[in-house]
Amino acid sequence: MDGNETITFSRRAAAPSAVGAGDLTDALVATDYWTDQMVADAGIPMIDVPFVTVGGGIGSFVMVDYLRIAGVAPEKIKVLTQLDKPYEAYAYLCRNSQIPGGERLRSDSSACPDNIWGFPAYAIREAVAEKTLKPLWNVFTEPVIKDYYTPRAAAVFRAMDREAARIGWDRYLEKGQVRMVRRRAGGGYFTILTPPQGTTRTKRVAYRSLHAHIAVGYPALRFLPDLQKYRETYNDRTRVVNAYEPHEHVYEELRRRPGVVMVRGAGIVASRILQRLVDDRDHHGAQTLILHLFRTYRDQPYGDRHFGLGKRPAKQGWAYQGFNVTKATWGGQHRKKLLTLEGEERKKFINYIGGGAHTPNRVDWKEQLKRGTMQGFYRQAVGVVEDVVPSEDGSSVVSMVRGKDGTVTEFPAKFIIDCTGLEGSPREHRLLADLLGHSGATTNPSGRLDCSQSFEVRGSQSPPGKLYASGAATAGSYYGGVDSFLGLQYVAQRIYEDLAAQGFCKRIGPGRSVSEWMKWMRNTPL
Repeated sequence: MDGNETITFSRRAAAPSAVGAGDLTDALVATDYWTDQMVADAGIPMIDVPFVTVGGGIGSFVMVDYLRIAGVAPEKIKVLTQLDKPYEAYAYLCRNSQIPGGERLRSDSSACPDNIWGFPAYAIREAVAEKTLKPLWNVFTEPVIKDYYTPRAAAVFRAMDREAARIGWDRYLEKGQVRMVRRRAGGGYFTILTPPQGTTRTKRVAYRSLHAHIAVGYPALRFLPDLQKYRETYNDRTRVVNAYEPHEHVYEELRRRPGVVMVRGAGIVASRILQRLVDDRDHHGAQTLILHLFRTYRDQPYGDRHFGLGKRPAKQGWAYQGFNVTKATWGGQHRKKLLTLEGEERKKFINYIGGGAHTPNRVDWKEQLKRGTMQGFYRQAVGVVEDVVPSEDGSSVVSMVRGKDGTVTEFPAKFIIDCTGLEGSPREHRLLADLLGHSGATTNPSGRLDCSQSFEVRGSQSPPGKLYASGAATAGSYYGGVDSFLGLQYVAQRIYEDLAAQGFCKRIGPGRSVSEWMKWMRNTPL
C-alpha cells in the first residue's frame, strides 16, 4: 500500500486471523503506523466506517448532529463510548457540584447543543413553556439590569434527548473503552475499542476509518497537591473530598451534627458548594460553620493592559465574570484576535479573557455570603497551606496555613471540599497520552493538544485522513471557550467546514440551513 491508495468502506468486519488472539501485541503497541496485516495477524477484527468519534459525550453529539445535517449517512458514522446518553458524564459532574436539574447552568441562552442554529434559544423556549415574559426581559436587559440569563440543567438535557431521538443517536453507538488511536499505513486511522466483556469474540475490535475525532472531556479530578498528599498518606477519602466526586455524606453529616467545613477554591464550583451549605442552614436547620480559604484574594478589579483596558471586577476575595470566557470570545473581537495569535502570546490572551478562578455575579448568592459574614457562620482566611494532617482524636482534619505575615495558623475542620476543578492535561488520559507518544500529536503552550484552526490535531496527519479533537483537551487553541456548549458547537462547525472542503459532506448553505432548521422545528427524524 502507498500514500495514494483509495480507502473503501464496506461496513463488514474483517474476520480475525487465526494467528493472533484478538488482543494488542507488543509489536502493535510499539509501532506508530499500523498496516492492515499487522492488525489481522493479531487476530483483531476490523470494522470499516468512514468517520469515528471517540467519547460519546456532548462533543461527539454536536459533531454527529452537524454531520447528519450536512447529509452524511448514518452508516458512515460510529460513536465509540461507554455512555448511554451524551450528557451523562456532564450531568454526573453537575449533580456532584450541586447543580441539580432545577438549577441553572453557567451557559448562554443561545448556546444550544441540540440546535446548531441557536434559535429558538433557551430563554424563548422557557418563556413559551412557562407562559411568562421574564426570561425574555432577562435577556434584553442583561447584564445591566438583570444577571445573565442561564438555562436550567434539566431543560438542556431534555432538549438533547429530543435531538438525540431525532437523529437516531443510539444507532451510532458502539459500547466500550477506547484504548488507542493509531495511524494506518496508507491513510486513515485504527481506533481500538475494548467492548464490554463477553459481548464480542475477541478482547479488542479495530475500527478502520478515514477520519477520527476525539472528544473525551476532562481526564480526571484535580486535587490541590496538599490534599492529594493527605488522601494518599492517610487513605481518607471521607473527610477530604473533591466537589466533582460524590460527597453527599458531607451534607448529611453536617445536617445531623454541627461542624466546621473548609472550602478551597474561588470559582463557579466553590460558589455552588457554598450556596448548598447555606441552603442547608436555611432550610434544614444545619448549624454549619463555613471557613473559606483563599490562596489569592481578589478585592480590586484586574486585567492586562497589554491587551486593552478591560478589567475583571473583583471584591471580597471573588473575581466576577458571567461565563468561563468573555462574551466577545464567542463571536466578537476577542474571537477574531485569537485567530491571529500564536504560541505564548495566545496563551497570555486566553488567560486575559478567561484565566484564573471567577464566578458569575449573582445577587442571591452574594446575599447569602453577606448574611453569613454578618451572622458569623461564613468566615474567610487567606494563606498558603503547608500541610494537612488528621487531628489527634481523628475527628477532624487540620490545615496548617501560612499567612502573609509568615505566621502559621492551624484550622481544624470536620470536612474539606476541594473546589479547584478538573484535570485537563492530556498526559493524564490514557488515550490522549498515547496520541502524544505514538500518533505525532504535540502540546500547545497551554499544555493541551496542539490543533490547527480547523481543530485538526497537528502532527497526526494520515493522508487522506485527518484526526480532529474537541473539548477540554484542545484548550489553548484558536478559540477561548472550547469546553463550553457554544465552544463545542464552534469546533464542530470548523471541523464540518474542513470535511466539506474535502468533499466528505455537503455544505450547509442558506437553502439547506433553512430546510434543515424547518425539520428541526417540526422534529422530523433524520
